This record gives sequence, C-alpha cells and structure tokens, in this order.
Amino acid sequence: MIIPKRSSGILLHITSLPSAYGIGDLGSEAYKFADLLAEAGQRYWQILPLNPTEIGSGNSPYSSHSAFAGNPLLISPERLVEDGLLDKKDIRAGGGFDKAKVNYPRVAEYKVKLLQQAYDNYKEGKASKLQGEFVRFQEAHKGWLPDFTCFVALKHYYNHMPWTEWPEKVKTRQDHTIEALSAELASDIEREAFLQFLFYRQWEALKTYCTSKEITFIGDMPFYVSHDSADVWSHPHIFKLDRAGMPTAVSGVPPDYFSETGQLWGTPVFDWEELEKQNFDWWLQRIAHNLELFGLLRLDHFRAFSAYWEVPAGEETAINGKWVNTPGAKLLTEVKRKFPAMPIIAEDLGEIDQPVRDLMAQFDLPGMRVLLFAFGEDLPHSLYAPHHHVQNSIVYTGTHDNSTVRAWYEHDASRDDKKRLSDYSAQRLSKENVSGVMARLAFMSVSQLVVLPIQDVLGLGKEAIMNKPSTAKGNWQWRLQPGMFTKTTAQRLKQEIELYGR
Repeated sequence: MIIPKRSSGILLHITSLPSAYGIGDLGSEAYKFADLLAEAGQRYWQILPLNPTEIGSGNSPYSSHSAFAGNPLLISPERLVEDGLLDKKDIRAGGGFDKAKVNYPRVAEYKVKLLQQAYDNYKEGKASKLQGEFVRFQEAHKGWLPDFTCFVALKHYYNHMPWTEWPEKVKTRQDHTIEALSAELASDIEREAFLQFLFYRQWEALKTYCTSKEITFIGDMPFYVSHDSADVWSHPHIFKLDRAGMPTAVSGVPPDYFSETGQLWGTPVFDWEELEKQNFDWWLQRIAHNLELFGLLRLDHFRAFSAYWEVPAGEETAINGKWVNTPGAKLLTEVKRKFPAMPIIAEDLGEIDQPVRDLMAQFDLPGMRVLLFAFGEDLPHSLYAPHHHVQNSIVYTGTHDNSTVRAWYEHDASRDDKKRLSDYSAQRLSKENVSGVMARLAFMSVSQLVVLPIQDVLGLGKEAIMNKPSTAKGNWQWRLQPGMFTKTTAQRLKQEIELYGR
C-alpha cells in the first residue's frame, strides 16, 4: 500500500495561492501554505498538472503544448529578486491584480516582460553563480528540453501557427533545416531553457521545504497531450496521424447519463502498436519525469489504460466512436519494474468496467471515492458511500471538477439527496455546516488517505468552484485570498483528523 498510515491532505493548485502578481506561484505564499498544512497535521498537498497553459485552451492545466515542461507563469518574481536576476523595483505589479481570480491575459503580459528581463540580466552577467546550475539542468533534462525549447522558439518565429502549417522541412524535422533554424534562433531557444531552469529550480526548493515538514506532493498527469505540442511534433510516430500530421482519430468519452453526445476532447490518440514496439519509451520517460517531481502521481483518465474511446477525425460529436483496447498492463509492468513501489493513484471516476478494476487490482493501485457522488438513489449500494470504502483508496469530498460541497447543497442537490445525507450523517444540515459534516464522513472512512479541497475546508460556495467541465470560459481562475486559511482553521482541522486517527 502506497499510503503508509492513515493520513490527510489538502487539494489546492499552485495558481490558486495568494500572491501580489495576479497568480499563485512558487514564492513565499507557497511556503506559508506549507507551514499551515504542517500545523493542521496534513501530510499531503495535492495539485493539478504543472505544465504550461494556453489562453486559447481556456488556461486548462490538462491542455498543454508540453508533457514535460513547467509553467513559467508559476515562477516567483520574489525569488528572482533573491537570486539577483531582478531588482525589487522591477517586480512592482502596478495598479494591483484581482486577488480573487486569475486574469490570465494580464498575468501573461506582466510575467513575459519580467521573465525576459530576468534572462537579459542573466546574459549581462548578473547572478553568475547560476551558470553552472543551468548547464547541469540542461544536461539532466536533455531527453525533452531541446525539442521543447526549439518548438517554442519556432512557434514564435512562425507567428504562433500550428506546427502542421510550418514549412514542410521544418514540420517534418529535416536535420539540416532544424540545425540552421536552431542557430538562427539560438537566443530564443536558450531563453526558453533558462525559464524552465528557473521553474524547476523553484519547484525543487519548495518540494525540499515540504519534505522537511513531512509533506508529500501528489501530482497529476493528464492521459492525452495537445495536437499542437512539442511532443506530437517531435514524436509523430507514436500518435495516429496522417501524412500531413493531422489526427486520423481523436479522443473523447462516449454518451452517458450526463451527455447524450458524449464528450469530444479532440486530442490525437496514441498509436499503441508503435509504442509497444519501442517498449513504451516515451511513456516511461514521462512517468519517470513526474515521479521525480512528486511523491505520489495521480494518473488522470486511468480507464484509458484499459481501453479508450476513439472517434474518427472530423466527427462533430463523440457518438460514432468505438472502444479500443490499450496494452496498459504491459506498460504498467514496465513502470513497476522501474519503480517497484508504484506510487501511483488511479483516477477511476466515470464509467468504469470490470477490466479497469482488474487492472487496478493487478497493480494494487488505490482509486478515488468522491462523497459528492454518494448520496443519490443508489446510496445503500454506492461505491462512493463510506460504508463501501476500502482501505487502499483515497476519499475526497469533491475534486477540482465538482461543485464545492456548499455549492452542491445550495444549488445541485435534490431534496431527497439532502435528506439522505442528513439521515446518513444523523445531522440536521444547513449551508453553513454541510461542508464540515461531509469532511467528518471523509475523516471517519476506512480509506487510508483523505484529501479535501481547500474550498471545502473553508466552507466556500459556488464562487469558489475551480472548473465546470464542458464549459470553455471562467475556469481555473479561483484564488485563495490572503487571510482565508488561518492558524485557527489549521488547529481545528488538526483536532478533527486526530480524532479519527489521521
């Protein structure tokens, strides 16, 4: 079992931390949050993917142009001042940012200028002590960094056109053409490498600090990657593409109770036959990279390791897709060979069949139990109800894709849902106490680990929802404001978890 003892953690993405720079980052507020986690007796800090986000994809951390790179928007300006790359006057945000929400276009504009200035200062000889570290970083990440930095530089060079619209010799990565362009764009390529160096340097410092507080990060890895990404451009053979580089089949999920047409995600699907011929090298490199960053790794859309829904390219909905089996057991066998402890969590939400359950059992992977799903008509038999929890699982009140508990109670739950929860918990419910009631049901579960979104710890409502699936705008913006998570709240949380042996 990968969770050694009964314990508890909190879900809060880095972007949601307070900061003076419009978006949560890897600076002082992240360390303050870690301090409060320790005071609250929490042993885990769960976050969302750290990859670069794109305004055109709604700023979702699950849609990125790299499966390996870190998001430069999360680099802390304060830390750059400490490193001598910027002066204090450089980082004044001016006018102030919204403390309650991330304004991504404005943050991007501010941070791009700031990071360019940091790089320029580095080139002029400031913070020369970083030179050796930077060289070592590039060597340690040579498996993905050159492709990524070249891709980003070329995106700028070709005015952000998709890589499939680049000149043929660039699109198909002809050696001489790429070498010539790389020489021409050397400064841009080095700058992108330097930004990755800064991101990973700050991440490692935060992770080391959390380890000293006995706090483990739970990271999150999306299953698919964006078509217009460094990964697809540099490894087109492991995806189902035509000769022009366009997908012949795309991802999604079939129609279900929530959607008559299913969900069409549109990312290219993997060519698993080709991946298997290469002994899953790309996947193993990706998982190894993530396990260096996090103590535990949540595999998003785990059911696709058993079978995935493949939709012919050009379809307008996911209706006409089909299930295609995946050699997930062979891949996970290789993962276990390299990482015998298998510190992996399976995101097993949605329509899960027996082969998926068998795959989880084969590798002893814990799944997720979400309490917001428990109090429907099938409560007595629901997998999510506490009386059906198993020790090797992780219980959540909700996830980043759900309403907060309070918002669920106020806006989504039926009268019968509320009555079932009230009867089950033997509590008279109100919008003020429902989050606490649900948290206690989680704490008393036999599940080895409880993870609560910080919104539910604080009893927040619909204003604090992180993401509404199938909506393109207004997601991933919520921020924890200064003073919301206090020492008093931390002490209360500690008392509660200690009561239930966590």
